[in-house]
Amino acid sequence: MSKSQVSAVILAGGSGSRLWPMSRQNLPKQFLALDGEFTLLQTTINRLSPTIEAKDVLIVTQEAHAKGEAYHALLPYQSLFEPVGRNTAPAIALAAAYLTADGTDPVMVVLPADHIIKDEILFRAHLDIAVKAAESGKLVTFGIQPTRPDTGFGYIKVQNASALVPHFGKGGPGGICNSQEICAVERFTEKPDLATAERFLKEGSYYWNSGMFVWKASVILAEIKLHLPAVYQIVQTIIAESKTGKTFQQSVEKHFAAMPSISIDYGVLEKSDRVSLIPCDIGWNDVGSWQAVHEISAKDENGNALQGNVIAVGCKNSLIRAEKRLVAAIGVEDLCIIETADAVLISKSDQTQRVREVVDALQQKGATEHIYHMKVNRPWGNYAVLEEDPDGFKIKRIEVAPGARLSLQSHKQRSEHWVVVSGTATVTNGEEVITVHKNQSTYIPIGTKHRLENRGSEPLHIVEIQVGEYLGEDDIQRYEDNYGR
Repeated sequence: MSKSQVSAVILAGGSGSRLWPMSRQNLPKQFLALDGEFTLLQTTINRLSPTIEAKDVLIVTQEAHAKGEAYHALLPYQSLFEPVGRNTAPAIALAAAYLTADGTDPVMVVLPADHIIKDEILFRAHLDIAVKAAESGKLVTFGIQPTRPDTGFGYIKVQNASALVPHFGKGGPGGICNSQEICAVERFTEKPDLATAERFLKEGSYYWNSGMFVWKASVILAEIKLHLPAVYQIVQTIIAESKTGKTFQQSVEKHFAAMPSISIDYGVLEKSDRVSLIPCDIGWNDVGSWQAVHEISAKDENGNALQGNVIAVGCKNSLIRAEKRLVAAIGVEDLCIIETADAVLISKSDQTQRVREVVDALQQKGATEHIYHMKVNRPWGNYAVLEEDPDGFKIKRIEVAPGARLSLQSHKQRSEHWVVVSGTATVTNGEEVITVHKNQSTYIPIGTKHRLENRGSEPLHIVEIQVGEYLGEDDIQRYEDNYGR
């Protein structure tokens, strides 16, 4: 049997609400660096090398991320953009269809973008075993050895060693799978209550469902056709239309919203007889709460993880993270304190799963602190809101990267005043194209087509003052845009 091509499919569409206030709807946790230099997405891709090269990485994410704050993070890789979120089964079906569109049938390594794995060498060893099993037609999942009766994970029960998949493991009859084996799966269980989770740990044949999978693209498509025919039919429509002049992405934008919202676990894996599991003890963490971030972070002798400009006096077992300001803590214990430019979270460590309740409350009151950071990245640079007044003005600091330009646009409900602080601006203002130098300004009336451009070799910084009855970011009509928005 010839060796299959191996492609990675990185699922990067989540909202990351449990890590607010660092994670926001428009820039969720997978695009943030929580444990070092690299973002979680980049860390996920890096750990695949040398098994999978960067050219064989496909990222599936939300269209809003791809055309917004995550634009530059996605540039080096193949990407598919979902116009709306529809859970993991439609995303995986879409990726499988895309990867087989040229007639190839690669092994797909499906990974969430936001997990931490400490033992990357052992992970790659397990990955090699999983790829071989997938080449034989198996649907392989990575099961994490439980360390506590956690109710936040799904569980997978494996059969004993007498049911090992042939040729991919070893062990005597009656034994339980060890870290070198691949096991047949008996059943999946959704997130259990505490008593059930404690029983699972006592029985010893249960593993946490990591959400990491390996299979051939054709095999998962066949299983989706069998168990999720509605998803399969829409995928076939997308494939057919992409062969009639539209790109694959254009077909996705037209048909993807009709997909049902369903997970691959519930929709396919719980019903399939092809599923096998590789037990893993690889230092895995799904970084699903600030308590989890504390667990994976380097700590001092008192169990504190201190990040940024922090002074901790007499503190124990706490995560204290400062992004913009000095944070000083005295005598606190078992707390998570997270400071950003516009919000501060203080939580008992064992209560951080409730951060979603804060995000829900912000949404209900019509706030924006769960959507944007104060500094918002854009394909052309970034902006930060310095002040906003309900009486009708907003002040922004805008940075435009060398060679970049904003869209040609207009606003129905606001005028804008631009003052150049550094660099040189090329400004389209109605029918005029003018050059505005440092310490000069220009005025954009309501309804006027305009564009800001940096033709220089240094960043352009301006201060923008908006005046109007409505100052929302959605008051924009674009006529031309380099970034497809």
